[in-house]
Amino acid sequence: METINHYIGGSVAEGTGGRFADVYNPALGEPCARVALASNEDVAAAVAAAGAAFPAWAATPPLARARVLFNYLQLCQQHTDEFAALVVREHGKTFADARGEVARGIEVVEFAVGIPHMLKGEFTDQIARGIDAWSMRQPLGVVAGITPFNFPVMVPMWMFPVAIACGNTFILKPSERDPSASLLHARLLKEAGLPDGVFNVVQGDKAAVDALLDHPDIQAVTFVGSTPIAEYIYARGSASGKRVQALGGAKNHMVVMPDADMDMAVDALIGAAYGSAGERCMAISVAVAIGDAGDALVARLAERTRALKIADGMADGAEMGPVVTLAAKQRIEKLIGEGVEQGATLVVDGRGFQVPDRANGFFVGGTLFDNVQPSMSIYQEEIFGPVLCVVRLPDVGSALELINRNEYGNGVAVFTRDGGVAREFVRQVQVGMVGVNVPLPVPMAFNSFGGWKKSLFGDHHAYGPEGVRFYTRHKAVMQRWPNTASSGVEFAFPQMK
Repeated sequence: METINHYIGGSVAEGTGGRFADVYNPALGEPCARVALASNEDVAAAVAAAGAAFPAWAATPPLARARVLFNYLQLCQQHTDEFAALVVREHGKTFADARGEVARGIEVVEFAVGIPHMLKGEFTDQIARGIDAWSMRQPLGVVAGITPFNFPVMVPMWMFPVAIACGNTFILKPSERDPSASLLHARLLKEAGLPDGVFNVVQGDKAAVDALLDHPDIQAVTFVGSTPIAEYIYARGSASGKRVQALGGAKNHMVVMPDADMDMAVDALIGAAYGSAGERCMAISVAVAIGDAGDALVARLAERTRALKIADGMADGAEMGPVVTLAAKQRIEKLIGEGVEQGATLVVDGRGFQVPDRANGFFVGGTLFDNVQPSMSIYQEEIFGPVLCVVRLPDVGSALELINRNEYGNGVAVFTRDGGVAREFVRQVQVGMVGVNVPLPVPMAFNSFGGWKKSLFGDHHAYGPEGVRFYTRHKAVMQRWPNTASSGVEFAFPQMK
């Protein structure tokens, strides 16, 4: 069986860990490869390679760095289907969805190619007599990214293109569940002309994560994953003196007002709740039906949920594939059972779903609950599966109160024809990304991505201008040349005159 190894200093490395984990094809429910799990020595080797490459890469002009990334951008466009096929094999999402993931990652590379403009500082002539001042942004050094299983191509691309464009060197620790895309990134970056050691990959589990968090030569860590792990990484990395950006979980709501275009709202909910089998941090998992919108909404959702085309992600016309692991399937079905026990109305039950010729696959059918209460576990927990909960409330004020009370604040949407309602909703909701008649308000690469509350630990959002700020340090410079006589010693705090 194929072994997926590390990538250190410009070449594939077998590592010294001696530990491996199976990589599954979730549609078949069986292993398709095995992945090496890094030891502390493997992590140290990657840090050493990145550290050795940093001085020369940081000294490379931003335009030259941008040209390497432009070459990589073109290669990514040429290899979109190869990336997508790897995602389908190891994650399970449909091929069309995987291609969309690759496209959204490529957008960040397109942004990063403009780095010469984004690294420009500010200059002030004659800020005081004979003194000029300016600012500059400089790279941090060796930085690391720890990425989740649900977007094995896109989420790493939120990180390393911006980090590398800014002059840093990078170590990627991808999810051990779907690691192959990381090595394709490495291969294409080398082909694009990236010097050896600037980009490295260490495969692994918690042992590799802890080694990255504790290593004194790593200056910053970016993470995307569940809230408990995000909080752990933020605390441990910060305690080690690192700059940390840790994006956590979500419980995203979509408010449907009585005046909403119901066809648009139903289409949006079906795609946002069941796309990628609900394994997205921006998935809509709670539909909030306002007033008399509930009955019509649930009736249409039930019909569409039952009609979902669930299959192997490579099958023609597939709308939803399997979840990533057997453990994920079991956890999702357990939560569905708890929803029934706690009194929610199970309108469509996705437990026990099977696909012909894929009897061992990790499939869960689309599931729809009505009359869900905030005290129920299906409302409180991030299910991360194809389960949509409908909560009924009398007015938009009640919806805002519900959403703002939730511990997560990643994404939210409101569907309405009333501009006044939409404007006040946007102003008052305590969530980092808001959509108005848009179910998945994922910002474009030239903006920045990030939630509030327990959906983000740290001061910076991901990619875009916030990513440039995260991966650089600001430096202020004041300059005077000795072309006039000294005014003598000054013991008072300097004042600009």
